[in-house]
Amino acid sequence: MNVTTNSGQGIGTPPPHEAYANAPDLRREMHHVLALGAERDGRRARPVNGPPVDGTAAERALLLRRAALMDRMALNDPGPGPIAAAAETAEQLVLHDRRHPDLVAGPHHPEAIMLAPSRRLYVRQEYAAWTAAGRPGI
Repeated sequence: MNVTTNSGQGIGTPPPHEAYANAPDLRREMHHVLALGAERDGRRARPVNGPPVDGTAAERALLLRRAALMDRMALNDPGPGPIAAAAETAEQLVLHDRRHPDLVAGPHHPEAIMLAPSRRLYVRQEYAAWTAAGRPGI
């Protein structure tokens, strides 16, 4: 079997077209991720018309959405800059999930995915599981 780095076949994760099937378009998701980051950093007030938010789950949702956004951008433009950004944000998600393993939604925990390119596969796994679970933490 010929397994490519971004296919998801090597560890049984969904390929990008499946993982991101329900993702907003890139422009809208970029806007949402920037808004969530501004809320987290206190540059923008969070709307108060919803249930209380678990800070750890909200931070994970931001890291996951940002990593998925960077992964999708790198898939569209596989140059060194986008690929490096995707790898960096995937690593941030992995580090967060190692500290908070109870928030991992997919079958493979971050320790199962050791190579840097594979961490993008972890992002796809987690994004697909997150959307299937109703997008908790936002």
